[in-house]
Amino acid sequence: MHRLRSFVVVATFTALVAGVAAYAQGPGRGGPGPFGGRGGFGGPDGDGLPLRQLNLTETQQQQIRDVTQQYRDQNRQAAEQLRTAMEAQRTAVDTMPVNEGLIRSTTQALVEAQTELAIQRARMQSEIFALLTPAQQEQLKKLRAERESRVKQRGGRGQQQ
Repeated sequence: MHRLRSFVVVATFTALVAGVAAYAQGPGRGGPGPFGGRGGFGGPDGDGLPLRQLNLTETQQQQIRDVTQQYRDQNRQAAEQLRTAMEAQRTAVDTMPVNEGLIRSTTQALVEAQTELAIQRARMQSEIFALLTPAQQEQLKKLRAERESRVKQRGGRGQQQ
């Protein structure tokens, strides 16, 4: 059970790191930019803000590009720390004989790296949200609620099968 839990944690955060790395590529470098792409920061199916659907002005688009550029290096650094922490935890889990202290300390470092990445993402999204008009903010809230509803419906179907 412990190995399964460790595997799930590692797999989940590997996917998170891959998403952050793709986002950090930014527009014009192969990764999704702030305004679209599937699964990226602005992707309709990603965890980010569905900015394409908000009819942003050119000024807002430029401001959002500026905000994402400001966070790009921080996000890359946080993603690298997360990758390093994940590898350290994997190594600790595979160490024989079992060293519980090492596993606990590397897992704590992994949690701290995950927390830092989540905080960076939340700060960036908060700054972008502040750039939106009240009508766009309401539309964004509605789009997020719809997405959550779809996610729950898909989850329910998977449990029924």
